[in-house]
Amino acid sequence: MVDPVNLNKARKAREKAKAEQTARENRAKFGRTGLQKKSDAALAAKTEADLTRKRLDRDDPQRDG
Repeated sequence: MVDPVNLNKARKAREKAKAEQTARENRAKFGRTGLQKKSDAALAAKTEADLTRKRLDRDDPQRDG
């Protein structure tokens, strides 16, 4: 004789496996490594510093005239 199967547990296990597969695919498609994130942050900081250094100050008191 076969043991009874709890259909709720089987359904939940199937949905969990499907969700894990979807998560795995999304990580591969959209995921970024820590090194990539650090590189992007460093590039953004460098760009901001360059723009700040090249900015013309319009609040300079010596230019009133």
